[in-house]
Amino acid sequence: MASGPLSALGEEVRALTDRSHVPFSEEPRAAGVLLADGRWVPGVRVESASFSLVIPALLNAVTTAVACDAPAPLGVALSRPARPDEKALLDLLPQAHWRQTSERSFARDEAGALPALQSALDPYLDAEPSAPDDAAAEARRLAVAHAHVPLSEFPVGCLLHTPAGAVPGVNVEYEDWTRTLCAERNALGTALSYASGEAQAMHLACPRAARSTPCGACRQLLLELAPRATVWMDRRGKGPESASPTDLLPGGFTGGFLSSV
Repeated sequence: MASGPLSALGEEVRALTDRSHVPFSEEPRAAGVLLADGRWVPGVRVESASFSLVIPALLNAVTTAVACDAPAPLGVALSRPARPDEKALLDLLPQAHWRQTSERSFARDEAGALPALQSALDPYLDAEPSAPDDAAAEARRLAVAHAHVPLSEFPVGCLLHTPAGAVPGVNVEYEDWTRTLCAERNALGTALSYASGEAQAMHLACPRAARSTPCGACRQLLLELAPRATVWMDRRGKGPESASPTDLLPGGFTGGFLSSV
């Protein structure tokens, strides 16, 4: 059975399941990742009308930690019993071997004694850029510094502006490409996990491309989760250009007529 820090983390995780975005399954899930310094990172399940784009709670937490350049994860707690896909994700994490300590928790084999649980990681940037050019520069910095792109070698960074502050996002790749998460969806998932409020704007940068633009999957999630946000896309040497999620995905499907499954 889980005890100590993982038990305490489990209590925190169960308390934030109502932040899940689960309009289709109506089955909220949450996860928490315990860091080496005792802080922890929340993640909630984020569903999409395009079901294959669902962001699992554990993936949400892990990718938030990457975008925030957090210390290595040592433990995991889940709001519900672990599923095979969650165990498989842990096996994909670099240089980590995990053991299951209860039906809802895991610890790294080499972790030893886990640190006492501290407060949740603060994901918000210290200084919010005041202009689109400044934000584009910060998004480029995030991409270069924090993106985990061993497969594509194509880093992407973004800033999601919310009432609570600017949320970072980077693309995070795994050998199983189905678990790879783009920068935009990374930031959107983090904002929901932290109850940051309605997204106001997103600034996107792809340092290796002359023009930054969201992929189709990210356009779908922007349309569903940030419909009133302005999306600023970096253009090398020309300054950012803006568009709405509807501009980026005209005629998009938001799932309003889908029943829960």
